[in-house]
Amino acid sequence: MPPLLRKGHFLGAKLRELRKRNGLTLEELSSRCIQRNAERAPSVSYLSMIESGKRVPSAELLELLALVFQREPSWFLDESSSAELVTLSAPAGGAAKVPLEPAFLFSKEVLQAAIPELLQQTGTSGRQFAHLLIRTHQEFSRNDFPDLERAAEEVGERKFPLGVEDLMRLTRRHGLEIRWFERKALLARDKDREVRSVVRSFFESPRFIYANRALQSDPARLKFDLAAHIAHKVLHGGDGLKSAHATGGEMGGSPEGASAAGMNAEDVLHAWRDFECSFFAGALLAPRVPFRRFLARERYRVESGTWLELTPAVIMRRMTKVSPYPYWHFFDAYPPGYLRAVYRGNGIPLPWGNLAQVSDPCPNWAVFRMLDSERDSGSQISVLRDGERALLYCCHSRRVHDMAGNPHVLSVGVDLAPALDANGVSSAEITAAIHAACTRGGGEAPPPRGAKSALQAVANVLNIAWIDTALERPAHLICPRSSRCPRPDRCAGAKLRPSRAREIDDVRAEILGSPR
Repeated sequence: MPPLLRKGHFLGAKLRELRKRNGLTLEELSSRCIQRNAERAPSVSYLSMIESGKRVPSAELLELLALVFQREPSWFLDESSSAELVTLSAPAGGAAKVPLEPAFLFSKEVLQAAIPELLQQTGTSGRQFAHLLIRTHQEFSRNDFPDLERAAEEVGERKFPLGVEDLMRLTRRHGLEIRWFERKALLARDKDREVRSVVRSFFESPRFIYANRALQSDPARLKFDLAAHIAHKVLHGGDGLKSAHATGGEMGGSPEGASAAGMNAEDVLHAWRDFECSFFAGALLAPRVPFRRFLARERYRVESGTWLELTPAVIMRRMTKVSPYPYWHFFDAYPPGYLRAVYRGNGIPLPWGNLAQVSDPCPNWAVFRMLDSERDSGSQISVLRDGERALLYCCHSRRVHDMAGNPHVLSVGVDLAPALDANGVSSAEITAAIHAACTRGGGEAPPPRGAKSALQAVANVLNIAWIDTALERPAHLICPRSSRCPRPDRCAGAKLRPSRAREIDDVRAEILGSPR
């Protein structure tokens, strides 16, 4: 038996990945070992230390682990065999994971020192990095945050819909006072571009909500802002450690101004709290059970949320959460190609990154086409060619304006392949048929009759009206980047417009310092 100590870090990483590939928890692996040999079986805590490289199993324990997984003990010690585990399965929404071995290089202490330097060298702000972490956590968790759901339902008592007066009453019930201010939109700097921005509202500890009077004529946005500030009071005691609500920013809503690259101590805290409060607000305004019934009755039509006085963003975001079908994605994009928000519960590749805008985005994504269109809404069937894979999606997109008047596009969609397979139809054959038709048509074409019939059946099963709408229009070939365009005559990438920029004053301090 080769010496184990030198190989402990690699062994632990391989054991962890092998256990996860087989869908076992540490507790279940420990139980499996007990079934095989109760005397040699390791505890859960000891298995955890083996996986983290802090302990090395004895030869006898290694034989037991090998028996559980039907491997030779030497496999765990053979560094060359780690190639089997390098290509890990993709998480629910996102790129393939990277195996972090040797484990000692990815210890908490090393990462704490390396990440700030990485951000400084790449020009990435702490808030950008924090939002990327949160997005990944959201996708791994399948957008499931039961504690936030329960807290919101307790506050709102699952009443649906809630009107402005209901939110005002809840605000007073939680000891909060609204102070109104007047500010119009101004030009603000956000990274290398200029945007129109307006401060909508912010929380000032211990109990004051400062709200822009313009919200009084915009009940949907007023309700969301009040719900988010109630969330801050309920979840965090109203300590004020939360970002202001402002429009036009690349990520998270508000412009970052001239913030330096690197990690600030409050970046992750503020970003996570912003996410928690936003999720709570959606759950308060659209409780899971009554909202699911509403969507089923309206066949997931986004426009049906108008009479509820809910923003399209709230409708779309909650749609991805409350639907019994789990394979959804959501984009909120500002021109010429900045992602303000992303959710990928189905693993759809990103058409551009939200840490930096790419120079050759595919212009045939529905969200891109809508950015440069005068149409208010549209639905699209898309075949995404990503390397050797062909993926099939349907989305519904809406062109809207934020409170400062900036146009942006909200897009919500589903992965059609799992629904086709569950309906007894080969998703690979349907995708190939639509792909072939689009290729013959120069990049777009009506779905063939057989594919259209299968997708109409899926639309009925999923009860989503905009899939039917999309089937009446040409399907489109899309790709992650224009440089990998699958069309017979490659299309040109989206044209990016240069932007000048100015700094933004600290509007919050100005508001607090002005007489009321």
